[in-house]
Amino acid sequence: MGMTEEGPVDPRVQRTRRDVVDAATELFTSEGWAAVTHAEVARRAGYSKATVYAHWPTRLDLVRASVGQICGTSEHPRPTGDLRADLITALLDFADDLSRGHLARVLGGVFERAGSDPAVDEMRGQLYAEGAGPLEAILGTHLPEEAVEPCVALLTGGVLVRVAMQASPATPEFIEDLVDRVLASARG
Repeated sequence: MGMTEEGPVDPRVQRTRRDVVDAATELFTSEGWAAVTHAEVARRAGYSKATVYAHWPTRLDLVRASVGQICGTSEHPRPTGDLRADLITALLDFADDLSRGHLARVLGGVFERAGSDPAVDEMRGQLYAEGAGPLEAILGTHLPEEAVEPCVALLTGGVLVRVAMQASPATPEFIEDLVDRVLASARG
């Protein structure tokens, strides 16, 4: 049985929360922010709108729960210690997530609303930390601390522009070239 500050959580409440957040997350990743409505989440989760509103009074609450689930369940490739190979593997994973569309929809919804609410900015930071954290860890074991953040920005930015803005595939060749250029610059 789960716990809260108030004590144990009823298993039915846990199940309801899980089902609703699963439904909201599936909607958010497959159709985007606008699709995450109380009515549609309730329908997909099999609960009444009143139940959904009781736990998530606003659409932002549903989206925030979705981002929490996305970040809490994301998996990243395990580093091997080979800087170049680890960066290529991590960036191919990032490019795949963008190419399949689900990550692009999530980021697009958050970017579109950035600056509109501190909770949205918090979600943006949470998504960035989840995505950039593994790259920072990989780079941090091989490069000086001051080189890590610029390299993360160049690497993730290069893949994001290629896939989301240019609508071109981030092929292994593209990513290998990007990694080589960034590492050459960092090692200067």
